[in-house]
Amino acid sequence: MSDASGRRRLVILGAGGYAEEVADLASEHDRYEIVAFIEGRRREACGTSVHGVPVLWIDDIPSLPENCVAVCAVGSPARSAFIAEASARGLRFGTFVHPSAHVSRSARLGAGCIVGPHVVVAAHTTIGEHVILNRGVLVGHHASIGDCVTLSPGANVAGRTRIGEGAFIGMGAVILDGLTVGEGAVVGSGAVVTRDVPARVQVLGVPARSVRTLEEVER
Repeated sequence: MSDASGRRRLVILGAGGYAEEVADLASEHDRYEIVAFIEGRRREACGTSVHGVPVLWIDDIPSLPENCVAVCAVGSPARSAFIAEASARGLRFGTFVHPSAHVSRSARLGAGCIVGPHVVVAAHTTIGEHVILNRGVLVGHHASIGDCVTLSPGANVAGRTRIGEGAFIGMGAVILDGLTVGEGAVVGSGAVVTRDVPARVQVLGVPARSVRTLEEVER
């Protein structure tokens, strides 16, 4: 929602480095007013400020102005739990699209998406909720990106690709046409994916090869 000046009131979940980056991008253009940063993990950050904007605890959400929208600037796909907690406290999610990005009119963006500078989202692509498309990401036509996916700077996703919920695509990674990356999978920086990636598997290299499951990482 907008204030009397026409600017949108924006709340940013998270107060780390990426949250600062999103705030900088929003402040470059007089289209947003950053109302607050919200923390749900690092209580010691509350009571401080970022760029002069207060950092509040998640329980303070009901005290925010009613006409705010939020995005979650936490790079980890685990942000889904944070988003659920904030939603339960009444926070509503919008989208942040940098003016230099190109999003096709036939593409669809879910609530809570962050679309960074020089991103291209091609025709008939579906982007789920709370997806992060970092600087310079390219998403080809008829692709489908699941909820809470993170595409790191410079990632290139070819047409008709499908990426499952919570997957993480590293910087400069390339996913070739028509492939599927499973839910929760991790594609390493610079990897070139030439065949489908199963769910919850980490792949690295050129061409990308499975190195371990996420269960092995967690152990």
